[in-house]
Amino acid sequence: MEHVVTSNPYFGVFVLFLLTFGAFITTTVIARLASRALAAKSNEKIKLSVYECGPEITKQPNRISPQFYLFALLFLLFDVEIVFMFPWAVDFKLLGWFGFAEMLMFILLLTIGFIYAWKKGALEWHNIK
Repeated sequence: MEHVVTSNPYFGVFVLFLLTFGAFITTTVIARLASRALAAKSNEKIKLSVYECGPEITKQPNRISPQFYLFALLFLLFDVEIVFMFPWAVDFKLLGWFGFAEMLMFILLLTIGFIYAWKKGALEWHNIK
């Protein structure tokens, strides 16, 4: 007589999922403990010292310009547009005129967003000094 739990065809996949998840957690914990144990904790003076004849090292604030963030968002906007257009183009005949009208509205909405970003100067690069 078969056991009820192991008769499912996906039982092996579930067991492999549990083993993989356990291995991932174990590896992560071991790596974290090893990095904390082996990391040098008081070498700030060594990092800031001048190497041979190099320039003096100055600390700079880790501040990212909003311009990079804006460019990344605009890139994602138009990248997602292409991701949505590819399956539409593949199934164009199946979708018919309704799919065509949907894609025209989608492109119109993205064009309005592009024109808005252009008018606001989001596509111009500003040098920050």
